Amino acid sequence: MDIKIPFLGDGIDAANVVGILVSVGDVVVIDQTLIELETDKATAPVPATAAGTVSAILVSDGDVVKEGMAVVRLEGAGAPAANTPASNAASVGSAPEPVPAKGPAAPTPVVPVALPTTAYAPVASADSVPASPAIKRFALLSGLDLGRIPGSGQGGRVTWSDVQAYMAHVQATAFQSATQEAPSPAPSRPRKPVVDFGAFGPIRKQPLTSLRQKIANHLSSAWQDIPHVTQFGDTCMDPIMTLRRSVNAGLSSTDIPVSVTVFVLKALAKTLEDFPQFNASLVANELVIKEYIHLGVAVDTEAGLVVPVIRDVNKKSLQEIARTLDELAEKARSKSLAVPDIQGATFTLSNLGGLGASYFTPIVNAPEVAILGAGRARHVVSYDDKTGTCSNRLMMPVALSYDHRVIDGADGARFMQALTNRIESFDVEWV
Repeated sequence: MDIKIPFLGDGIDAANVVGILVSVGDVVVIDQTLIELETDKATAPVPATAAGTVSAILVSDGDVVKEGMAVVRLEGAGAPAANTPASNAASVGSAPEPVPAKGPAAPTPVVPVALPTTAYAPVASADSVPASPAIKRFALLSGLDLGRIPGSGQGGRVTWSDVQAYMAHVQATAFQSATQEAPSPAPSRPRKPVVDFGAFGPIRKQPLTSLRQKIANHLSSAWQDIPHVTQFGDTCMDPIMTLRRSVNAGLSSTDIPVSVTVFVLKALAKTLEDFPQFNASLVANELVIKEYIHLGVAVDTEAGLVVPVIRDVNKKSLQEIARTLDELAEKARSKSLAVPDIQGATFTLSNLGGLGASYFTPIVNAPEVAILGAGRARHVVSYDDKTGTCSNRLMMPVALSYDHRVIDGADGARFMQALTNRIESFDVEWV
């Protein structure tokens, strides 16, 4: 039997072979890792779905593979690890009588069906639609746009019945288009003229990496689909800086120093507990509010931007957050993130303070509905009208971008005020 590439994850259509862990003649067992793959953002193993002896290796290091491709062939393979179509073969016994050959059947006339009443206008980005892996594979292979199918399942999940209804709609539309005048096409954007940049001087072309292409497509979709609003503010970091020095002074040699990002993540998670609409996703006409708080942290790598996820930040101590963040950042830089490391975020933090940035407008990382940007803190002299005194405070610029379909400006202002209060009055019990 052939061992094939399994489903690699939502939005991942190809991977590179980075490790072949078996040789011809090796005896393998079920679930033993045979091949290691590397996608744009993570690594994934290809396990054996049956026990047997390796008779052929069908790929080489560096090959690009896709879901369903055979990579290893086994001889003497035992029962597969999961039910397969082969398990439904006919039982051993008397062979079924041969069916006499028939002449070609007359074509069945096609009867047009009535159009379903559902409009099937785009309701979401296809990448953000909740559906089973089988439905997503079917949509990918058949070219269906899941973003046009409103889900009837729990939380807006697309079911097979929804897919069948949509296909009936497409079929009915195709039949009616033969007898009805086609509607005028929607106006499209004017095509950009092709510019010969080489006519003005020397140039060189650098193809976009696969990761950069995915980043470009994802952010373009998010910017087009989400009506963004960004609110700016400043928060005093003096209390946190004092507490940070105290916390780090008491660490052991095996502990991870606590960064400013860790404090901000904790304050952010605690704020999200009081503002659940910021910890949600908009699916069709439903707001899916998540009762867990998993925060994505944007990490700059040589290959591009990746966003590993720290789970249950509101329940973790500062040291646990620091350790997890350190491990994920190292895996991101070494391109060893696994698929679960980059899935499930409910809100994202992008901290560009270490690069000297101040204010910026972060783009919401769909299917989330909000993102916080933090910049480099700087000393600001301010005048207090009540006391008539001046003070020199360390202020960090922050920017909150959110989906205006879900969050109103007043809610954004209240969230920013609550977050600022938690940062400036950081609860020592969260340490």
